Amino acid sequence: MATERHYSPADRLLLQADAALRTLLPFSGQPYRPSPAVTEPEAELDADDARHVAGLMRINHTGEVCAQALYQGQALTAKLPEVRQAMEKAAEEEIDHLAWCEQRIRELGSRPSLLNPLFYGMSFGIGALAGLVSDRVSLGFVAATEQQVCKHLDEHLAQLPAEDRKSRAILEQMREDEQQHAENALEAGGLRFPAPVRFGMTLLSKVMTKSTYRI
Repeated sequence: MATERHYSPADRLLLQADAALRTLLPFSGQPYRPSPAVTEPEAELDADDARHVAGLMRINHTGEVCAQALYQGQALTAKLPEVRQAMEKAAEEEIDHLAWCEQRIRELGSRPSLLNPLFYGMSFGIGALAGLVSDRVSLGFVAATEQQVCKHLDEHLAQLPAEDRKSRAILEQMREDEQQHAENALEAGGLRFPAPVRFGMTLLSKVMTKSTYRI
């Protein structure tokens, strides 16, 4: 029977540094699944549509950067081994989204947000703090965050040009995965956050989306 490998605090810090580099450096995160867009034809988008879709995908890419940081921070401070393992597994699944979004941004002739290192640091700190409070709060934060991401994805799907089937395929698969992550976190005992906390998270997410659309 396989057992969990035990890491020293120094080992875990090095793993966190490696995860940060793989998240922030271009094309460093290797997806576990092929992009859903590979089987879809490339659409002929005009310059304005291509710029708008690239902005939407840049927002989603930064969202995945934040998700990576959040999960890594929570895994670092999680108290129960099973919660730490769940966070690490979720982070692996989010790597797919990160790579898919980056590839699509490049295909549209654009680049990821220059603000990604800032948002990574902020999200890592929030995740680590949530883990320090309790595993239940940490899991609840995952659920609330993923629910917020699903709302953004729904909005972006509604804004995509009908002919852009590549971007749509990516966002639809991301939507399905994020919903599952939210449900898993609640089933694992995550705290259901009250409305004022969710409202505060919504305000923070608006700051991220507004700033990364162009920068």
